[in-house]
Amino acid sequence: MLFSSKAGPLVETLASVQPAAQGRSPWADARVRFLRNRAALISLAILLLITLACIVGPWVLPHAFDSADWDAMSLPPTLKNSHFWGTDESGRDLLVRCLIGGRISLMVGLLATLASVAVGIAWGATAGFLGGKIDGLMMRIVDMMYAIPYLLIAILLVTILGREFYLVVLAITAFSWMDMARVVRGQTLSLRTMEFVEAARAIGVPTRKIIFSHIVPNLLGIVVIYTTVTVPGVILTESVLSFLGLGIQEPMTSWGVLIEDGTKVMEVSPWMMLFPGAMLSVTLYCFNFIGDGLRDALDPKDR
Repeated sequence: MLFSSKAGPLVETLASVQPAAQGRSPWADARVRFLRNRAALISLAILLLITLACIVGPWVLPHAFDSADWDAMSLPPTLKNSHFWGTDESGRDLLVRCLIGGRISLMVGLLATLASVAVGIAWGATAGFLGGKIDGLMMRIVDMMYAIPYLLIAILLVTILGREFYLVVLAITAFSWMDMARVVRGQTLSLRTMEFVEAARAIGVPTRKIIFSHIVPNLLGIVVIYTTVTVPGVILTESVLSFLGLGIQEPMTSWGVLIEDGTKVMEVSPWMMLFPGAMLSVTLYCFNFIGDGLRDALDPKDR
């Protein structure tokens, strides 16, 4: 009775808030935490704008990415005509080529990342769940692949297989799944001793179904985080290959190809390197900030 008059409203308020807090799922909680991260939200908005521009822009602008305007070769950026970002040495509109290059670089980054994530999840989850000698053998294979220079092998594969779009994706995927495999394997080692996994084993659920129906769904948080970290690395690898002349070939282009072309005429036409370089840098920064935001939102230690 002593505290009833003063504590009553407080108790009623807590009672009304507690069910809502208890009823919120972990994913809803992660969404709230992510929306509070201004850097991640701004980066996501910028990345969506760049992606939308790369998809829609070449259809809207009046120039084709491979058409040459012989009367406007090496034209600097200007608002007096339709070549807003200038032209290259062949009179091709740089803005359209940057957007087409962004489309190719983003496609390579996303496709190679999805492929490497799929391979890494399957490899790491299998090794971690089976354990023992199989785990040791599978991870020793990963260790041996780590000892091989990644970029050197990617260059070798592109040189041998060819420089088509899907071959570049395949070459990058071949050695970009190992980090994901290690992360997934470590998480699987802790998950396989959980009660729900032991219960599935007790009732005779096949090993393959346990891995892909019980283990993998519980890895989604860490997989999402590492996927956002992998995409910029893959895009940068494609840009390096294209910069070395081993990536996407003319008349198609990518940010790496445009930067490589720009370095040749940097002293007389600096805009040819600055615009694609700026788009590449901003995109990589956006992915990194989004990855940091997802890590803070999904990491159980931060909840």
